[in-house]
Amino acid sequence: MVSALITVAVIAWCVQLVLGGWQIARFNRAFDQLCLQGRVGVGRSGGRFKPRVVVAIALDKNQRVTDTLFMKGLTVFARPIKIPALQGKHLNELQPDVIFPHDPLSQNALSLALKLKHG
Repeated sequence: MVSALITVAVIAWCVQLVLGGWQIARFNRAFDQLCLQGRVGVGRSGGRFKPRVVVAIALDKNQRVTDTLFMKGLTVFARPIKIPALQGKHLNELQPDVIFPHDPLSQNALSLALKLKHG
């Protein structure tokens, strides 16, 4: 019985590694495409038992959003998506509490991405 539990745990761990690698590869491909769009700011928030949020924004030379990347989730099945509402907006127009009014984790991640752009 113990060896069966150990076997199941090892198989689950291996599946987690494979799926985690797949998620990282998808994110890296999306991030590489984002980096081609201009200067990029990235912010991340979340914790061990909260959904992790990653927000990345690309800005052109006029400080307008050319592309975005948003990923949120607790599992390896979270995938990167765009934030269409930000497309074309000027950096000064981006207010995390307005863009994500009911999502403090996303607000925090966007705030961090915007701070990177100023630095």
